Amino acid sequence: MTLSNSSLTDLHGRAEIEQLVNAFYEHVREDDVLGFIFTDIARTDWTAHLPRMYAFWETVLFRTGGYTGNPLAVHARLLPLTAMGRPQFDRWLLLFHRTVDAHFAGPNAEHIKNCASDMANVIHRRLSEAPVGATLTVQLTPEQQVRDAPLKADAV
Repeated sequence: MTLSNSSLTDLHGRAEIEQLVNAFYEHVREDDVLGFIFTDIARTDWTAHLPRMYAFWETVLFRTGGYTGNPLAVHARLLPLTAMGRPQFDRWLLLFHRTVDAHFAGPNAEHIKNCASDMANVIHRRLSEAPVGATLTVQLTPEQQVRDAPLKADAV
């Protein structure tokens, strides 16, 4: 259940997406469960990663970010290096939802949380079913495809 804070505004464009992504990844970097995956395992280049995430979430929410890529394949490359199970995905979702709720309220805030949940669940399921070294693409259910059109397999 999401608590409503009437002083918060909704996500309206790129500026709010950047605010959300920056705040979220600050939490991720400090997190005991996820931080080392980004710093030590993936060795994330934040100057490159953050703009890609701005474009990704702007594409998800507003269909204007111009994101192209395959997040499932990126996550699959980490499988031999670290745990990518339900606990990690649940922690990612918890941090994402908490960050959205701390900064935004409204229909777009709720929608981005739903999109994040759908993506985390699809990626987790696909990773858990995949043979090591497989090339993976995201396959959404028909309902998810209608709701989240930019997340089609060849668009993600």
